[in-house]
Amino acid sequence: MNLSASRVAPFLPALVLSVVLSATLSIHAAGLKPVTLSLWPGTPPGETKPIGEEQDTSKPGEGLVGGKDLIRLANVGQPTLEVRRPAADRDTGASVLVCPGGGYNILAMDLEGTEICDWLNSIGVTGVVLKYRVPRREGRPPHAAPLEDAQRALGLMRSHSIEWGLDPQRIGVMGFSAGGHLAATLSNQSTNRTYTPIDAADALSCRPDFTLLIYPAYLTDPKNGDVVNAELPVSAATPPTFVVIAQDDPVRVENVLGYIGALQRSKVPLELHLFPTGGHGYGLRKTAEPITGWPDLASVWLERRGLLKRTGTK
Repeated sequence: MNLSASRVAPFLPALVLSVVLSATLSIHAAGLKPVTLSLWPGTPPGETKPIGEEQDTSKPGEGLVGGKDLIRLANVGQPTLEVRRPAADRDTGASVLVCPGGGYNILAMDLEGTEICDWLNSIGVTGVVLKYRVPRREGRPPHAAPLEDAQRALGLMRSHSIEWGLDPQRIGVMGFSAGGHLAATLSNQSTNRTYTPIDAADALSCRPDFTLLIYPAYLTDPKNGDVVNAELPVSAATPPTFVVIAQDDPVRVENVLGYIGALQRSKVPLELHLFPTGGHGYGLRKTAEPITGWPDLASVWLERRGLLKRTGTK
């Protein structure tokens, strides 16, 4: 469905305008402090019943990553964006929507969310954590509700680009594990919204300008020769893509190689870093495994593509 901003804007609900204005003023008033914005003005699309109280399901000292605890957030019914901007003297204008993983059941909110934004800020990039709906909704594909949230999030980022200091042509997406699948799905399903548009933000493009997939899951069907899953219609319009995976990753390296093959056939610019060991779910916490140096590789890739240039520089 294609809707022009001029046709949609008159129907922008007063509540949305209030939220937008509040978030914008908060960003200017708070400076570099994180700002949280609700994705939807009311009940998210397709939600019909309560899912329980949102909560961190981690237990101290269990399932440590890099010797530290992590947040495993469950029962997300009200998705949000958390905008984390870099220092003004470092800000490039580039931004990344960050999709934490968790099997579409929980969200690793710090390991694959806020900690990633800290790194992005260090290289001059605004990080925007997407707290999307989990767990999987009964009767819907696991990615269906999260994709609605991701499409909505990209539109909101472009609609707030002036207020948030974002270059609307340098907005990327990054995902980890299931969040990598979500990032890939968003990168291949941006022509039409998967929900009924509600305001002017939904009239803007939700196509990321670049994509980073870190140990992504669910890209191919292992029962069907690792053919790329139907929700990932790779084409020449798929954004340039950076991928990191280890051969001993339990999600199977073939899962990534099948997707890489589809990108190659469609002549999508891509960079793949395949390590012999490293496993899964490390975020950017350093270990003895060389794969945990992936942020340096990603920084170089972003720089080579001209995504880290300060606004106004050549």
